[in-house]
Amino acid sequence: MAVRGIRRHRTTALAALLTLLVLAGCSSSGSDDSAATSDNAAGGVAAPAEAGGDTGRVPEQAGAGAADTRVDQRSIIYTGSIQVKVDDVETAARDAVATATRAGGFVGGDQRRSVDADAVAELQLRVPADRFYAVVEQLAGLGVPQRRQIDTQDVTEETIDLDARITSQRARVESARRLLAQASSIGDLVTVENELGRREADLASLEAKKRRLGDLTALSTITVTLVGPEASTAEEENQLGFLVGLKGGWKVFLTSMTVLLTVLGAVLPWLLAFGVPLGALWWLSRRRRRSRPVAPAPVAPVGAPPPAGVSAPPPVPGARSAP
Repeated sequence: MAVRGIRRHRTTALAALLTLLVLAGCSSSGSDDSAATSDNAAGGVAAPAEAGGDTGRVPEQAGAGAADTRVDQRSIIYTGSIQVKVDDVETAARDAVATATRAGGFVGGDQRRSVDADAVAELQLRVPADRFYAVVEQLAGLGVPQRRQIDTQDVTEETIDLDARITSQRARVESARRLLAQASSIGDLVTVENELGRREADLASLEAKKRRLGDLTALSTITVTLVGPEASTAEEENQLGFLVGLKGGWKVFLTSMTVLLTVLGAVLPWLLAFGVPLGALWWLSRRRRRSRPVAPAPVAPVGAPPPAGVSAPPPVPGARSAP
């Protein structure tokens, strides 16, 4: 009897825990946010660093649990763009790639348009955050800088919030796993497995956000545009004036002449193959018609009666008849 009472007590406790688990699952999103907020407010233990941790992460103070928010320890995303006019676009593009490689980065995108002096190359370089400004200065030294823009985004608070939410979600996953080990019926086992799968999916999503944020803070993005000496920029295209219109009209004229000569070159073989023989035949036929003798029309003598079947013209009023 005592053993049955103990089993009944354990079954009742497990049912109560399952009920609490289901109720907690219905409001998981709100509880995650509130748990993260409460952990931040109370100075709770933040999540440990991920394997192969990201540079720029905010370390935690031992014992206090608060984040070190000094300037050199904050999580900052650097993005920049620079446009440089160079003499040789291909050579400058190779130098830009070499600069990023020496800094420990790589090329994230490469678009080029090679048309002699009007060539343009647009490269997207990913470099370590601590080498961002040095690489920008080296890229500016490739030619004549025309435009430069640098943006920064401080994501320290978002990083701290993600750490707290990951810690809370890991604890929820562990509690669900303990309940799964204590399940005694098929129904309880299915319920706990579904809840455990949902919590593990939420944890994986948070960890993916953390890795994405770590990638953005560890590697900065620089978009460098290399233009040839005669390439027109967006600023020049938006300008107005006589010289700008003259330059644009001259380019259009050269383009039109290029198109006209291209069409003429495509049609010329057909003209030589068919036009010359047809023109020669037409000229010969016309010359033959001109060389034929033309018979003179007969002239009737003055006062002779008109031929048979032809009526005489009516007399003209006031005209005198011949004697």
